[in-house]
Amino acid sequence: MSSRTMTRRLGLGDAVFIGIGSMVGAGVFSAFAPAAQAAGAGLLIGLGLAAIVAFGNATSSAQLAAAHPTSGGTYAYGRAEIGPWSGFLAGWGFVVGKLASAAAMALTFAAYAAPPGWERPVAALAVVALASVNWFGVTRTALATRVIVTVVLLTLAVATAAATASPAAADQLTVDGLLSGGAYGILQSAGLLFFAFAGYARIATLGEEVRNPTHTIPRAITIAFAVALAVYAVIGVVVLTSLGPAGLAASSAPVADAAAGSGWAWAVPIVRVGAAAASLGALLALIAGIGRTMLAMAREGDLPRPLAALHPRWDVPYRAEVVVAVVVVAAVLLVDLRGAIGFSSFGVLVYYLVANIAAFRQRDSARRYPRALQAVGAIGCVVLAVTLPWQAVVGGLVVFAVGVGYRLVRLRLTRGA
Repeated sequence: MSSRTMTRRLGLGDAVFIGIGSMVGAGVFSAFAPAAQAAGAGLLIGLGLAAIVAFGNATSSAQLAAAHPTSGGTYAYGRAEIGPWSGFLAGWGFVVGKLASAAAMALTFAAYAAPPGWERPVAALAVVALASVNWFGVTRTALATRVIVTVVLLTLAVATAAATASPAAADQLTVDGLLSGGAYGILQSAGLLFFAFAGYARIATLGEEVRNPTHTIPRAITIAFAVALAVYAVIGVVVLTSLGPAGLAASSAPVADAAAGSGWAWAVPIVRVGAAAASLGALLALIAGIGRTMLAMAREGDLPRPLAALHPRWDVPYRAEVVVAVVVVAAVLLVDLRGAIGFSSFGVLVYYLVANIAAFRQRDSARRYPRALQAVGAIGCVVLAVTLPWQAVVGGLVVFAVGVGYRLVRLRLTRGA
């Protein structure tokens, strides 16, 4: 086990780009279709609810990160402010849920970039390539993320211009249309769209590598969240008015389909390149975030301690990132990941529930935001978690039960040693 801490190399701009890359890549090309299946045009209300809950969670994460500028995010915060079990549940939910997310992002990239029949091998190669980028240090990760985010935002600007040339279903944005999915459907869409906002956690998990973290991390989380919300709001309206609720629900590539419907044929390949880049950006940030959380858990013995080792030259948790790459490659080659968004959302909602409770318990000297925001975040996490598709809830509960069993066995073996 390594007792070394990591070198602080990231500035505000680096942290903001990593947050934007995590959120925009993860959600804008993948989350709107299942949300439309749940709520139709009501997904826009769901997006607003998800944003409110996410804002509560973001402020909790920012407040905690300022007080605990170390690797591991809510795993470290939960241990410090509540206790070891709370930290473990947060870390376990994050690692398992985000491993599924990483595999889903790799397959999303391959769906846009690979020829038919080659999606899984190409996805596996993408995982290996990005794990290699992370291996050579966080500054390489930050530079690659800046390039990817710039490509993605330019692509979304092209897609928006193309899709707004001929909106086909603007009449769905009426009160009746927005409420047609019912309260349960809207809440379910909010839970699914929450998946798209969860990327700001990546900024907190890199807390040990950010310069002046007490000021940089809270600012980076707020800026990245605001940019992502603006992008989601614009794209949500665009794809809904272009494709209609039914068309959006049936689409596997809604942004590309919205651009194609305009008659701007030249825009479609640009959008597909941007979607592939967005998926790569999310995957890059996920590998970094999961590795840092595993590092923190290994330091405390909640995962095998050898995973806490830092590379002597590149100063990264290289063993943890190798494990992440191996697991994700196995998942993309062997597992059907169509339910990954719901499953990941459940794990991340538990993660942020712990964050909100931890922030609520902080003393006044550490407080940056009112406790009411943390209460809204915590209540929202519970409501959105229980209204996810039942398969995601059951799968999530099983995964947490396995984690609890693992930790109980480990504690018993440790005491008996």
